[in-house]
Amino acid sequence: MSKPIILDGKATSKQIKIEIAEKVKSMVAKGKRAPHLAAVLVGDDGASRTYVNAKVKACEAIGFKSTLVELEESITEEELLKHVEKLNNDNELDGFIVQVPLPDHIDEQKITLAISPQKDVDGFHPENLGKLVLGLPTYISATPNGILELLKRYQIETSGKHCVVMGRSHIVGAPMSILMGQKRDQGNCTVTLVHSRTKNIKEITKSADILIVAIGKPEFVTADMVKEGAIVIDVGIHRIEDNSKKSGFRLLGDVAYEEVAPKCTHISPVPGGVGPMTIASLLMNTLQAANK
Repeated sequence: MSKPIILDGKATSKQIKIEIAEKVKSMVAKGKRAPHLAAVLVGDDGASRTYVNAKVKACEAIGFKSTLVELEESITEEELLKHVEKLNNDNELDGFIVQVPLPDHIDEQKITLAISPQKDVDGFHPENLGKLVLGLPTYISATPNGILELLKRYQIETSGKHCVVMGRSHIVGAPMSILMGQKRDQGNCTVTLVHSRTKNIKEITKSADILIVAIGKPEFVTADMVKEGAIVIDVGIHRIEDNSKKSGFRLLGDVAYEEVAPKCTHISPVPGGVGPMTIASLLMNTLQAANK
């Protein structure tokens, strides 16, 4: 096969940011305030801090206002809920996210439920997930939304295709499988959802025209699991120690990229694929909130 088309999330998200920045300029020119996104960071998890910093930086670059709420790891659940309530009631704020994972003594679900659905730009609140299931306008969770946007911008025909989604998390796998089966431009697929308990996983993935992988295991998908001409989207990201690198680590996805890529017509790389699209779609959701 010829070389696959790389689904470049970095370049695509850059383009989306340019488009949003233009919209923000015109909002401000009309006397409206710029969209405002807040992020709550509890404790000092390295990966979480990296994500949150990237989100804040992205806001600044496109003219959004951003607020970072940094809280001690030892904060009680009750205190965190008070912070959430304060953000819910802030009329100058369009949307906010509480970065996960949270410390063990805090119930993540309780916090998610406390976030106002109108400000839940991560799309995790049951009300927003319910609307997603019913095909109603809502905030689509950032990673699935980013994947839909990649498919759209690369003009990938999905209608009638067999889409296999690997992984069933409520953040990626479950909503992704629903979206791909819905009556929408980047949908109308026949969808199979596989996970860690699925028998004969290889036979199923081999029949996929579109394979979306969010299984959380480094390089789990190998060439023998993918059919010729497939479209492969890799959601995984893992830091693997590597002393030959200046950073001391390298990043791997859930797909063994080097061996799988030659079989694909399109493939998303790690890093630089789905990751940047997640942040871009968070910004899209915040703009949507501001326009409400």
